[in-house]
Amino acid sequence: MTNTCRKCRSLLCTTGATNCKLPQFSGGNGSLIAEDGECTTEFRTRLSRGQAIGASLQKIWKSHSIPISTKIRLMKVLVWPVATYGCESWTLRKNEETRLEAFEMKGLRKTLRVSWTAKKTNEWVLNKAGVKRELIDTVKSRKLAYYGHTMAVENNVIPLFLLPVRGKYMRKQGTCLEKEMMQGTMPGVRRRERPHTAWIDNIKSWTGLSVEESIRMRGDRDKWRKYVHGVANPRLEDG
Repeated sequence: MTNTCRKCRSLLCTTGATNCKLPQFSGGNGSLIAEDGECTTEFRTRLSRGQAIGASLQKIWKSHSIPISTKIRLMKVLVWPVATYGCESWTLRKNEETRLEAFEMKGLRKTLRVSWTAKKTNEWVLNKAGVKRELIDTVKSRKLAYYGHTMAVENNVIPLFLLPVRGKYMRKQGTCLEKEMMQGTMPGVRRRERPHTAWIDNIKSWTGLSVEESIRMRGDRDKWRKYVHGVANPRLEDG
């Protein structure tokens, strides 16, 4: 089963039913989600496309007449959007977060014209550029914003009944298809194995809230925006 969100232009797929077969397609205006719910292929494809765009801008990175601050701004508006296109549908694990950080640092090293043979640490590169790590925070902010946008969809009827999810019972909020996919309340039975990290697990981990608590907080738009800003920009809150 598939559903396309016009706002983020990302294709969300669910495989709650064991006999669900999804067509394979390449790129386009959607995000490729495998039959088992994995987005590893899509994630690596987007980063590869971002690296290709960065490689095509070598003349800019090597230019001595363009300030470093301008190069960094160009990287954020020309390279990052390509690499993070449809990131609202990603399920980030430790491996994906590490790859995102490596992608960001590689771009900064290009803007500073620092070769990997120079053996400069990432902290030195960040201090030299005068910036902090922002890419992973940007992805978190967009994903949390998309979650809040979807949970804010009004329903004519909000049924209050429970569905079994991973051996527990979760209260189902509303009849919106996107809400059902995000909350993991789609019908079907998964195989008996260690549960994989789900899309909603990122939201619960970043916010420290349960699904019901986050939905309740989303009722206050201003409060939710401030909370998302604090979660996606912890360094600003601390400093």
